[in-house]
Amino acid sequence: MTAATVPLATFLIALLGSLVARQVLLRLLDRKVQDRLAFAHQFVEAVRLPSILWCLALAIRIAIARAELTQAQEYWANKSIGAFVIVSMSLVAAAIFVRMIGAYGERNSMPFAVAGLSRTLIYVVMLSVAGLMLLRLFGIEITPLLTALGVGGLAVALALRDSLANLFAGIHILIEQPMVVGDFIKLASGEEGVVKDIGWRTTRVQTGVNNTIVIPNTMITSGILTNFSMPERRVFADINIVTGLDADPEQVKRIALDVAAHTEGVLTQYAPVFLFDPGVTATHLGFKLLVQVGSQGEKGGVQSNIRLRLLKRFRTEGIPMPRQPEPVKT
Repeated sequence: MTAATVPLATFLIALLGSLVARQVLLRLLDRKVQDRLAFAHQFVEAVRLPSILWCLALAIRIAIARAELTQAQEYWANKSIGAFVIVSMSLVAAAIFVRMIGAYGERNSMPFAVAGLSRTLIYVVMLSVAGLMLLRLFGIEITPLLTALGVGGLAVALALRDSLANLFAGIHILIEQPMVVGDFIKLASGEEGVVKDIGWRTTRVQTGVNNTIVIPNTMITSGILTNFSMPERRVFADINIVTGLDADPEQVKRIALDVAAHTEGVLTQYAPVFLFDPGVTATHLGFKLLVQVGSQGEKGGVQSNIRLRLLKRFRTEGIPMPRQPEPVKT
């Protein structure tokens, strides 16, 4: 075997051996871990692809040790491998943290943990640490660089003040939690829907007609926000009922309560409320039926179903409907 083929053969053998060891370890972990929210499962999923690249880096490092290289070539080869390992390890660590925080939030009903801003902050921190490690690896002094970044950071902050304002507004939302992912909200400007994601600059809200509204975070923190999911998701649905002046209020009440009890979506553990409100008017009798539903998103459908059922029952049981007053003859 020639001197030129020894490093190549060493590389192939080392690569094959490391890949076999990787496959055995991953299979052992897959067999032992069944809970997808467990740390071991999240770790396996995070390193499945990067571990192939680690095997490649290990094989290259072993081959370099058997190759005849100059001191400069060996120096840059080792530095390059070190840089590759630092970057890949930081990305894997960030992915593991993101997966674990998401699993923890899902297990403990903490929707803020799966927000986009949380994932972004984790990647920013991990990549910043990786950048500092790379500077140390290549012998670059950090102190002068931090000084330069401090001066330049002021100019960047002024240029990106709107984006930074939205970033800190997003952090404020995650900490104070006026809303979390999954809440039904309404802004003072009229936008309403279910919060799908809280990002580093914007919040995404899905409307009832399946459209997505992208709202700057500062608009949420600086305006009036109505959260229909706090302190709990169930809400009241009110249905106004009008009948003719000759209608029997007790009969109307019986029908309304019966319809409420048999309408899908009404929470039966909470008794419906029937009110004679606004009562007698010049043209009709006014009533109000109050029921509780699971969430704001279900409210409109339940109200519509109750109104349809009431109309059908009123017609079947002869409840008189309001009539237009006859015009005054002159």
